[in-house]
Amino acid sequence: MSFPHHRPRRLRTTPAMRRLTAEHRLAPADLILPAFIREGLSEPNPIASMPGVVQHTTDTLKRAAAEAVELGVGGIMLFGIPETRDAEGTASLDPDGVLNKAIRDVRSEVGDSLVVMSDVCLDEFTDHGHCGVLDSDGYVDNDATLDIYAKMAVAQADAGAHALGPSGMMDGQIGVIRQALEDAGHVNTAVVAYAAKYASAFYGPFREAVDSQLKGDRRTYQMDAANRREAIQEVELDLAEGADMVMVKPAMSYLDILADVAEMSPVPVAAYQISGEYAMIEAAAANGWIDRRAAITESVLGIRRAGANIVLTYWASEIAGWLKES
Repeated sequence: MSFPHHRPRRLRTTPAMRRLTAEHRLAPADLILPAFIREGLSEPNPIASMPGVVQHTTDTLKRAAAEAVELGVGGIMLFGIPETRDAEGTASLDPDGVLNKAIRDVRSEVGDSLVVMSDVCLDEFTDHGHCGVLDSDGYVDNDATLDIYAKMAVAQADAGAHALGPSGMMDGQIGVIRQALEDAGHVNTAVVAYAAKYASAFYGPFREAVDSQLKGDRRTYQMDAANRREAIQEVELDLAEGADMVMVKPAMSYLDILADVAEMSPVPVAAYQISGEYAMIEAAAANGWIDRRAAITESVLGIRRAGANIVLTYWASEIAGWLKES
């Protein structure tokens, strides 16, 4: 047979050749570790649906943050679970509440060596589990929720968060938070917009992780999985309102959305490898159906390849350890 001169296999012949010609790479600095802290714990509490992930105590959270620094991980995203909830999530505003205290504790442990991020959302703090306050008909009141988000954002910035992650998908949330931060003198606190956050079946294990009280669903405010163009509109609105970074969530089933956003965004793009993605890989690996380390690495590399500058993943520290070894 006559072969053309081009043989792509030449660049796959050895591990060294494949490393040399790789188009995308993983690096610890590109990863963010999501972490949960639960008020009142004396020992870390394992999350059954997310093997290897726990609800932290103050001490174990500080150790996890310090380990992330040692491994070169880029950041940590904090989620708090309070002992007491109410309809308006008032515990979220308490300067000594679980999340605001955790921000201070982590900052005292790592200083500026790790980007400390925090979740600006009410779902962990409300007794109904929604991301905002409810009106008399049980519908999430967008503008009343924004007033609380503004106060939450300032409280978290006061506690020392480097970056805030508004995840509630309320219309106008980025603009309101940005203005509240400016008015409070927090001009250097970054806002990471959960710009395209979809209503997904893959959030299930996260609900266990934060002891969610949710009844029903969040489809009136999170995006519909059928929609692609709408994601660009959401991103454009958040950029116009002052977002410093934008995020696509989930990652796995929305790589097309991630690629679209990466192509048009003038700011860094993040993607969240969510709890269901984590749980599926861990379950398949535990059954011996897939190679755990290879599957984890491939899944995160796929998110980077689709255009994410930053990946939130529960494997952040473990992956960073592997990269450090190699």
